[in-house]
Amino acid sequence: VQLQASGGGLVQAGGFLRLSCAASKRASSNYFMGWFRQAPGKERDFVAGIRWSGGSTYYPDSVKGRFTISRDNAKNTVYLQMNSLKPEDTAVYYCAAVRDPIGNYVYTGVGEYGYWGQGTQVTVSS
Repeated sequence: VQLQASGGGLVQAGGFLRLSCAASKRASSNYFMGWFRQAPGKERDFVAGIRWSGGSTYYPDSVKGRFTISRDNAKNTVYLQMNSLKPEDTAVYYCAAVRDPIGNYVYTGVGEYGYWGQGTQVTVSS
């Protein structure tokens, strides 16, 4: 699976952006898709996840209520809608995929994912 992330940019605080992650082949029902972000000098952190089969979504408290992850089966694409952006959301955002054969585990660790996109920069000005 190859992943292509896009949609980053510069936005003012309180604004919104939608990131896209296009997969090179169909992420079948046994994949889990995640979005991560990494600010300069910090670790890469999980910000959203979606189970391709069934569409269940997962978020850490830091973005819950502001970020929404979704998928489009026909386009093999996962989206991250980011609203009410804050300067602390500034980071490079990465999409990632992992095989999910069991279907009841939430993958939040960087090391759990086998496929990564190239990252897209999001900058939120104050």
